[in-house]
Amino acid sequence: MRKLLLFLPVLFMLSCGNDPARELENTKLNRLAVEYVKLGLTIGQYDADFVDAYYGPDSLKPKQEAAKEFPKDSLLADANSLMNELKVIATSSQVDTNKMRASWMAGQLIAFSRRIRIFSGEERPFDEESRELFGVAAPVYTDDYFKPKIDLLDSILPGKGRVNDRFQKLANKFIIPKDKLDTVIKTAIAEARKRTLAHYKLPAGETFTLEYVTNKPWSGYNWYKGNYKSTVQINTDLKVFIDRAIDVGSHESYPGHHVYNMLLEKHLYHDKGWVEISMYPLFSPQSLIAEGSANYGIEVAFPGDEKIKFTKNVLLPLAGLDTAGIDLYFKALAIKGSLNYARNEAARGLINNTMSRDKAMNYLTKYCLMNDETANKSISFIKKYRSYVINYNYGQDLVKSYIERNGGTAKAPEKRWELFGKILSHEIEPASLINK
Repeated sequence: MRKLLLFLPVLFMLSCGNDPARELENTKLNRLAVEYVKLGLTIGQYDADFVDAYYGPDSLKPKQEAAKEFPKDSLLADANSLMNELKVIATSSQVDTNKMRASWMAGQLIAFSRRIRIFSGEERPFDEESRELFGVAAPVYTDDYFKPKIDLLDSILPGKGRVNDRFQKLANKFIIPKDKLDTVIKTAIAEARKRTLAHYKLPAGETFTLEYVTNKPWSGYNWYKGNYKSTVQINTDLKVFIDRAIDVGSHESYPGHHVYNMLLEKHLYHDKGWVEISMYPLFSPQSLIAEGSANYGIEVAFPGDEKIKFTKNVLLPLAGLDTAGIDLYFKALAIKGSLNYARNEAARGLINNTMSRDKAMNYLTKYCLMNDETANKSISFIKKYRSYVINYNYGQDLVKSYIERNGGTAKAPEKRWELFGKILSHEIEPASLINK
């Protein structure tokens, strides 16, 4: 009798594994995932910024050349039809994994439709756009939120005059000389990689190529090539300050974009065969997770004052720069970081046509403490990527809040790395990060 009781669960598991309805649902979901990828790659034939990375099979790439006219209506119809089929699985499936995959792709397809309309010239207000593209709308902050932080900076920066001018004077002491830039950046990335490897086993053969470029609207970019390889580009149009060596290096590589893309490719594409993850559409909720985790990853890898220590002890000597004033600089940077939402307000104003370019410039220099050169570059970014800016600050805050709310605090670094790793290796919807 005991042997029979032990055998029954095995029979039950075998019967579940061969459940015809489940097999049929899995087959349908995989077919829809293929259609999802094909649709994204077709949109990418017309919108060059749409597909950020693709490492799936060549057989899913468009067989025909792009038409002379953008097929807006047919693409919207395909996105809507696919989304409706996925919603059925998301709401009716008895398999949690299938529900999650279907819901994730359905959310991505909302963004497909909005980007198709934007590409066709149909624009919506900033918050509506970001909600459809990235799954959330960032909070609104008025001047009253930023002014006390500017006053605090005013109280700690030496000298008299505009806060921005005094901050720039301090920051200019820590510009990395161009002939030292490659050494400093590579050293910062190597340290970030070492810290990441202490917690994660990365795929064998993973590597990246580092390039220096100009005439770009961004400061750094990770072009993921698949097979655990990336090209990391650093824009040298602007002066590169010592703190950016760690920030940009970590954000684009370890434990940021390079690690994020590798873990998704390894755990979801290769290990599970989820073809949908092989295509990363830039204008989608996935970018909120990607940018938010890449920014928060800097704090995960360099917690507390470890970034200051590494900068003082390693990076400044490599750059041939004096350490005098570096503590004050990092203190000012922490306050400056809390002003980052002012960039969202400039973008909101520009997209909603409630702020002129001159007013946006003034906003960025006054509240984000940018110099004119950086503010101009930031406006170029907003003009090209629009509401994408919320992914950096609001995305970071959502990731940070979720991890710390679930026990990944500074006092529990192992738990923090564990939760961070789960975000990097799963299909995460922005709504799941929000404390309801």
